[in-house]
Amino acid sequence: MKRKEPFNSEDPTYEASSSAIPPHGGDYDDRMKRTKGNDYDVFLSFRGKDTRKGFTDYLYTSLVDAGFHVFRDDDELPVGEKIGLELLYGITRSTILIPIISENYASSKWCLRELARMLKCKRSKGQIVLPIFYKVKPSEMRHLRGRWRDSINAHKENLGEMVVKEWEEALEEVCSLKGWESEEIDNGHEGTLVKIVVRKVMAELKRLFLLNVPEQLVGIDDHVEEIMSKIDAKFNGTRIIGIYGMGGIGKTTLAKVLYNKLSSHFENRSFVANIRETSQREGIKFLQKLLISDIIGSSFDVSSVDEGVNIIKCRFASKKVLILLDDMDDRTNLNALIKDGSWFEVGSIVIITTRNKSILDEARASYMYPLNELSFDQSLILFSRHAFRNDFPHGYYEAISCEIVSTTGGLPLSLEVVGSFLCGKKEEVWKDTLKKLKKVPDKTVQEKLKISYEALEDEEQQIFLDIACFFIGHYKQYPTYMWDASNFLPGRGIEVLSLMSLIKIDEEGELMMHDQLRDLGREIVRLENPRKPQKRSRLWNYEEALDVIDGNKGTRKIEALSLGEYGMGRTYTAKQLKKMTNLRFLQANGVDFTGDFQSLLPELRWLHWKGCSSNFAADNFHLKKLVVLDLSESAISEEWGGWDPLKVRHKEGIEVFF
Repeated sequence: MKRKEPFNSEDPTYEASSSAIPPHGGDYDDRMKRTKGNDYDVFLSFRGKDTRKGFTDYLYTSLVDAGFHVFRDDDELPVGEKIGLELLYGITRSTILIPIISENYASSKWCLRELARMLKCKRSKGQIVLPIFYKVKPSEMRHLRGRWRDSINAHKENLGEMVVKEWEEALEEVCSLKGWESEEIDNGHEGTLVKIVVRKVMAELKRLFLLNVPEQLVGIDDHVEEIMSKIDAKFNGTRIIGIYGMGGIGKTTLAKVLYNKLSSHFENRSFVANIRETSQREGIKFLQKLLISDIIGSSFDVSSVDEGVNIIKCRFASKKVLILLDDMDDRTNLNALIKDGSWFEVGSIVIITTRNKSILDEARASYMYPLNELSFDQSLILFSRHAFRNDFPHGYYEAISCEIVSTTGGLPLSLEVVGSFLCGKKEEVWKDTLKKLKKVPDKTVQEKLKISYEALEDEEQQIFLDIACFFIGHYKQYPTYMWDASNFLPGRGIEVLSLMSLIKIDEEGELMMHDQLRDLGREIVRLENPRKPQKRSRLWNYEEALDVIDGNKGTRKIEALSLGEYGMGRTYTAKQLKKMTNLRFLQANGVDFTGDFQSLLPELRWLHWKGCSSNFAADNFHLKKLVVLDLSESAISEEWGGWDPLKVRHKEGIEVFF
């Protein structure tokens, strides 16, 4: 049995060692990706006996609490050559390097070695070095006076002249960098200095961070240039820019490119993705928390929507912000997040993508940009990049490629999905696909996308539908346990779905899916029985799920069911779940179970039971095929009464999170 925290991938790069304290904390915000190519956001170098238990520990903890991935060197522990190389490697794999230079820093050969490597990385790789001069004067260091000269001379007795000279130059060079003298900040109050450093780290990482956009962009530059021409180069006025158009047209991609282009001008930035879906699943307060944590740099507990509005209005008033609100479809969400933009400092820019132009009228958008379909020539290029990995179709397939492109209506999503599906396929498949596309009305996007879905094997279809209904934004490994136990062959299935552009896996290993494809999957499930949810294989809508369980309407047809957070405080009996004999996934956060569960839920592979009660009341709660048990955010311990009935305490092959 494995017992660990959920949704927190471990970093295999560094084994535990006596000198390297592994990174703590996750990424800065779940939606912010670590700077490409680096394992750590920050590397701290310090002299242990000077600052380890005081200032350095305070700074380290504050950075971790802010969500940064930090590598901390502890030079007081025994250091071997392997460990030394680990530390130097840690420097090269960190984005921001912070030497905390204190009274005895130069007496440590490892501190000086790290400092020299930091400055070398700054010159060769452009890494950021932010020195802190802790209770020392840079002027004394620069000229190597007093203790600094004594330390260098002591090293000369044991080491080569060239090595020590490099260290001398490093001490001189670091003094020329912009950093902080601890005694000059708020009369030496260290809390103020730590806050300043954390804010600086946040600003630097945001400046380096760009949103992910597809590599095969076609026709985007003209759109960006036109919108940028409407923005004051000096950012004198607050602007709300609206991008509207039908689903699958490329609104989010255009908005991301625009956001990336503007990002260097703003210290305070936020990208709130999939607002329509997220608000339905998590609620408006969740969206407010995301926005607040991005801009303020720390999380706030928002108890109500009104409180969230007040926090945004009060804390954002003096901040010039860049905000991207993706897929805004409801004025309630709009009014809870930005209203008309008057809550922010002049010079702020808010980008909104929507299918509903009236939302932009409600927001009093400064500029509304309609995004239309790609031209035929642009469509052919995009299709060819996915179907042939080239800008133009292969000669033999040119005619049929043009016919297929003409059926897609210039929609980038359709071109990508159809092109990816046909890549490497035989001529017969191309001809058959063209016939199917011609039968579909011009504007019916989902029907075009469904052609790729229907080409999947049954196991691949099941995985696709599971992702569409439940697992968008989830780390791929966790549903993989369930799919593997259900003989869905997830390794092959995920690869096929990715190659066909039906899903994407981001840099953090999370499952992503375009909202049109998500809606397609959910519509396929809905049509299993449009009028009776209990006759469908998956219930993701909490109202329908609650109605089925509360009304004792469960059937053997249901394979997966989620109550989200709406089951909190409810109690369900064995009788209410008795008929769901094929249920393999159940999300029942905060629910209490009671009654005799003997032989019930025989196919359940994953019980998502966050916030479960410490009082376990169910009898014979033996889930024989369970492979994932998520008990995180629960007030339970090793003595919890549910361990023995669930029979998972010492069972191999089951993933337990709490």
